[in-house]
Amino acid sequence: DHIERVRIHSRFPLGIPERIDEEFLQLVQDSKKRIVFVLHSNHPREFDADVFAALDRLRAAGVLLLNQTVLLRGVNDSVEVLEELFLTLVNHGVLPYYLHQLDRVAGAAHFEVLKEEGLKLIDELAKVLPGYALPRYVQELPLKPSKVAVAPSNGPQEKEFSRALPLLKS
Repeated sequence: DHIERVRIHSRFPLGIPERIDEEFLQLVQDSKKRIVFVLHSNHPREFDADVFAALDRLRAAGVLLLNQTVLLRGVNDSVEVLEELFLTLVNHGVLPYYLHQLDRVAGAAHFEVLKEEGLKLIDELAKVLPGYALPRYVQELPLKPSKVAVAPSNGPQEKEFSRALPLLKS
């Protein structure tokens, strides 16, 4: 009874939009909890008519639609691509929520965009997007309970991250 909201994170509407079917929609509508659906999309080319129809069905069922995007070198690391993505989302009833700094995981280094580049992108996007279409630029840091705003390298968060690294290895 103490739970007020259910948050679902998924790429299903992008890869398998037909999964947002009547059975799923009925489950959502029958819930006594507020449903928040966080779509994971990284590029405007991930969307087509079937995806938009699935998002329309979710919205019609009373679901709050948000999106999180991972900043990826060579995929979406330009103002033009991100602007198109975020405006596409807004135009289809999805609020851009987070732009994530890539987590440093094995095998993904070639996708990393430097934080300074990401901060410049956010600054440029702020000049061309309405405020509601501009996501928060965030990162996950070890030992933090939630995402934090990206700060320039060597800032307080970067130092805290460096101090936490030995803890992660033990």
